[in-house]
Amino acid sequence: MFRRLIAAVLIAPAAGIAATGDRLPAYLLQVPASVPAVFVAETDRSALHRIANGPDGPVYVDRRYMSIGENGAGKRRAWDRRTPLGIYFVTERRDTQRLAERYGPLAFPLDYPNVWDRLHDRRGEGIWIHGGTEGGDRRPPQDTDGCIALENNELLALSDELIPDVTPVIVTQNIRWGTAAGIGAERDRLAAALEEWAQSIRSGDLYRYLSLYAEGFRYRGMNRDEWMRYRLDTLGARTVVGLKLDDVLLLQDPGDKSLYLARFRQTLIDDTGPVVTIKRLYWRRGNGGVLRIVAEDNG
Repeated sequence: MFRRLIAAVLIAPAAGIAATGDRLPAYLLQVPASVPAVFVAETDRSALHRIANGPDGPVYVDRRYMSIGENGAGKRRAWDRRTPLGIYFVTERRDTQRLAERYGPLAFPLDYPNVWDRLHDRRGEGIWIHGGTEGGDRRPPQDTDGCIALENNELLALSDELIPDVTPVIVTQNIRWGTAAGIGAERDRLAAALEEWAQSIRSGDLYRYLSLYAEGFRYRGMNRDEWMRYRLDTLGARTVVGLKLDDVLLLQDPGDKSLYLARFRQTLIDDTGPVVTIKRLYWRRGNGGVLRIVAEDNG
C-alpha cells in the first residue's frame, strides 16, 4: 500500500456560476480561470453559444449560426455524416491553406472519439470546427460530413478563444438551462466526490480509493478487477508525498444527467519528484445519489 507522508494542498479554487439570476447551460458546474470560454453547440437550433468565463464566473455572451452533419447529430460510426454529441476539447489550431476551400481559413479539430465514445463503440474521426468556401452561399443547417461549420468571419472572430487542450465544446441537441442554485448544488456534490478521491491518495487509503470506482469501470481493455490489481501494483510501490489538483473543470454530460466529467491538472509528488498529468474522471450518479468513477483517461 502506498504510504501516507505529507498532507497536500486541497483542490485549488475555481470560479463557480455567478449568482446573477440569469440562466446558463446546466452543464457548467465549475469553470477554472484557465478556461476563458466554453462553447455549447445546439444542433437542433443550428446555434453555437459562447459562454465567457469572467471574474465572477461564466456569463452567457452570444450565439452564432452553424451547420452540422448532413445526417444530423448522434455520431456512431465512421462516415455516417453525423455530428457527435457529448463533451469535447479543441486539440489544435490547423492552417487550412493547403486543404479544400470548403474548410475555410482555419480549422479546430475536436477530440472525438474520446474515451467515453470508445467505451460505447462510437467510431470515426476528423471532427472539426471549421469555416467554408469564401464568398459562397450560407450553408444549410445540415451540410457537413459531421463537422461544425461556421461562416468564415464568425470563425475568425472566435479563433483566439478556441484554445488547444483548453477549450471545451459541449455538443447537445437542445440546451438544458439551469439556475445558479441548481448548478451550485450539482457542483458541490461532484466537488466533494473528487476531493474524496484525491484525499484517499493523499492519505494512502488504497481501499477507499478503489471503492470509488464503479463495478462496470473499464480502462484500456482492462475490466475493474484487472485494473484494481494493476493499481495495487503501481500505487502500492510508490511513496506518495502529496497530491495537488489545479484547473479543475466540472461538467455535466449534456445527454445524461447522471454522468459527469472532472478534468484537471494533477501534480502527484512521490519520492522521485513531481509528476504532472492532465486527467479526466467520468463519474456516474447511482442509487441514493452516490457518485462512482466509470471511466478515466489522461489528456
